[in-house]
Amino acid sequence: MTSVGLLNPSSGYEASTSGATDRLPDEMNGMNIRDEKEVEAVVVNGNGMEVGHTIVTSVGGRNSQPRQTISYMAERIVGQGSFGVVFQARCLETSERVAIKKVLQDARYKNRELQTMQVLDHPNVVCLKHYFCSTTEKEEIYLNLVLEYVPETVHRVVKHYNKMNQRMPLIYVKLYMYQICRALAYMHNCVGVCHRDIKPQNILVNPHTHQLKLCDFGSAKVLVRGEPNISYICSRYYRAPELIFGATEYTTAIDVWSAGCVLAELLLGQPVFPGDSGVDQLVEIIKVLGTPTRDEIKRMNPNYTEFKFPQIKAHPWHKIFHKRMPSEAVDLVSRLLQYSPNLRCTALEALIHPFFDELRDPNARLPNGRSLPHLFNFKPNELRGVPMDFLMKLIPQHAKKQCAFLGI
Repeated sequence: MTSVGLLNPSSGYEASTSGATDRLPDEMNGMNIRDEKEVEAVVVNGNGMEVGHTIVTSVGGRNSQPRQTISYMAERIVGQGSFGVVFQARCLETSERVAIKKVLQDARYKNRELQTMQVLDHPNVVCLKHYFCSTTEKEEIYLNLVLEYVPETVHRVVKHYNKMNQRMPLIYVKLYMYQICRALAYMHNCVGVCHRDIKPQNILVNPHTHQLKLCDFGSAKVLVRGEPNISYICSRYYRAPELIFGATEYTTAIDVWSAGCVLAELLLGQPVFPGDSGVDQLVEIIKVLGTPTRDEIKRMNPNYTEFKFPQIKAHPWHKIFHKRMPSEAVDLVSRLLQYSPNLRCTALEALIHPFFDELRDPNARLPNGRSLPHLFNFKPNELRGVPMDFLMKLIPQHAKKQCAFLGI
């Protein structure tokens, strides 16, 4: 079982740039960086008002089938935040365990999260089973999304290894990151959806099979070229620099940046850019990537090209990680975490990176000897328009029968 070592970023590179970086926040006071109080989804213990209650709903029959009554017993609260609350529940008819996300719904508008989830169908995206509305005595309307239940998050897995003073085995880093990139490639290329809140807390994982699923599409949106979007999106540690600069015409490359932050965190055991505020987040990024060039600033937000930044040299990525860190891991991080959105590799391009070559080995196994989860069960829409030379790198010989529709 190969594991990777931790080099504390705060002690690894601050000393070499301390004189200039100490001045960074003052120098940047002229920047209009928004940083409101964030409400993170948190895991809580204890009972909520509806824990122990039975929720009865009905599912509409299709093809002349009768409507079916389904009952759910709310067992415990597993998450809550500004969005609402998430219950773990059990279907009384089938004993199946599900997650129910309950959010306040404005009757005047359609729920974008529901609309997004209705079109998503991928093994690395949490599945929407069905949905229903409920009302309170105050006549408030709540939308209830019934989702497949996945017991763990990557966030808790990282905390588990930190408690044991260990780093995550590299095979798991590869597995999780590959599946994140595959989910993003599907969302970006097949559906045109940008998640806009990729972080370890929103990445579910089955601890037995190590299959991974993206969840929480409350911030997800189809990005249309020329249409402005809000820049205050995505949790701070994983927020792309163009968002910090206030860009409103960004692309799905913001998800790629977030994924790069997740990869670095899996390798380090802690966030790579732990900013305390919007300005401090940019400080943390500059301490690693150095001061962005005028061209890089223009590609993030043209409004800041004349802003005077302190000149900080980039800190080599290989010095941020432990010296035994595989060069392929460091290289992938560097390709994902680029200032210029157009220079970041895409999620699809990341899938053929040498860092994932071990996963393409027919003899690759989990540390306990079990098989890896399905990684190459691509559907036709995932590979539509992908060049043949790319496909030959993406799909290993032993898995080509899973993609017989390609004729390769």
